[in-house]
Amino acid sequence: QVQLVESGGGLVQAGGSLRLSCAASGRTGSSYAMGWFRQAPGKDREFVAAISWSPGSTYYYYSDSVKGRFTISRDNAKNTVNLQMNSLKPEDTAVYYCTAGRTTTQIMGVPTYWGQGTQVTVSS
Repeated sequence: QVQLVESGGGLVQAGGSLRLSCAASGRTGSSYAMGWFRQAPGKDREFVAAISWSPGSTYYYYSDSVKGRFTISRDNAKNTVNLQMNSLKPEDTAVYYCTAGRTTTQIMGVPTYWGQGTQVTVSS
């Protein structure tokens, strides 16, 4: 089992920035791909970003809606993954969930593990 705890959400004006962090515990280590989903009010959860676990090379994946504005990173020694969100828009308002799974394909579709979520609100 892997436990995920998010932090860093809050209220920000459009054009501003926020940094989300996720701490993993339990059966962790660097062998899990990690990522972020979000769910806006009245909408389904959607994929935001993912990062692979391979120590030899790292792969990054982003949804088209955040590409160029959000950056995902991880610190394997600390078992954390971060999401730097810049140029935020009101449509980025959502609950953001940290996710983990064995492969990036998995966590871009149906992640195995989910955090409790952190609210991000972008005012216009």
